[in-house]
Amino acid sequence: MKNKLSILFLIAGLSLSAQVGINTGTPKASLDVNGDVNFRNKIAVLNVTDNTLFQGNNDQILVSQGEGYPPIWKSLRIPEYEPNKFYLIFNNSFSDRTGVKFTNSEHSTITAKNTAFTRGTDISALPGFKKIAGLSQPISVFSDNSKTYFQFETVVQANLPSNGTTDISIDYACGIFVDNKLVNLRQRNLKASSASSTFITHNQIGVVSNLTKGQHNVSVACSRLASYRTESNVVLAVGINADTNINSFISQSSLKVDVYEIPQVFNPITN
Repeated sequence: MKNKLSILFLIAGLSLSAQVGINTGTPKASLDVNGDVNFRNKIAVLNVTDNTLFQGNNDQILVSQGEGYPPIWKSLRIPEYEPNKFYLIFNNSFSDRTGVKFTNSEHSTITAKNTAFTRGTDISALPGFKKIAGLSQPISVFSDNSKTYFQFETVVQANLPSNGTTDISIDYACGIFVDNKLVNLRQRNLKASSASSTFITHNQIGVVSNLTKGQHNVSVACSRLASYRTESNVVLAVGINADTNINSFISQSSLKVDVYEIPQVFNPITN
C-alpha cells in the first residue's frame, strides 16, 4: 500500500510541476538529472518545420545552437593532417573574355625594363600596365607557412599584316600581382607570320611563399612595351581578339590559384 501511495504522489507531483528533478530537489530545467544518464534506445530531436521527430543519421552528433534554440544533428568531419606537411587548403579558377587592348601609341613609358621588373614592385610604378578585369579576385590564406601557385593562360593577338621581308613584331609583358605587388612576370615578342593577324598562346606559372594570413587580392596586368616596323593602326590584344579570324571564346583568359599550407587554423569540423 505504501508503494502505491508513493507512486500516486509522484504522478501527482509530475502533473503539478513543469520541472522534474532526479536526485535533486531544485530542478533547473524541465528534466534535471543529477547523476549519470544511460540511454538504452533512441534519442530524437523535434523538427520544427514539420513537427516530426528526427533521430539523426549514422555517425551524427547533437550540437547546440545556443540559448533559446533546439539542438540539431551534425556530421563530424575530422581532418587527417600530418605535422609539417603541405596540404591544398584553397583553390579556385577564374576566367575573363573582356581582355585588354593597346593601340600603337599605348607603349609603356618604362625605360629601364630590366631593373623595373623586380619582385615586389607596385603596379603604380609600372606605367602602361592594364589589369584584366575578370582575373582580379580575392584569395584566402590561413597559415604563416604557405606556397601559392598561379597558372595564367591567355591568347595574344595583333592585327599585323602578313610578313614579307621585313621584321614586324611587338614586345609585350604580363605580370601576376598580389595586393598590387608584382610576384611573377613574363616578357615575350609577337611576330608577324605568313598569315595576317597572327596570334599566340601565352602561358605563365608563378609561385609566392608565405603570404600573410588573411585575404589577399590577386590580379593579372599586361603592357605593350615596344613595336618594331608596325603600322600606326596595329592593335595588340590580350585575352580578346584583335581581328575576326578568332573569337572571344578562343582568346579568353584564365587564372588558376592553388594555396598549399602547413595547417595552423582549422575550419569547423561539423556540417
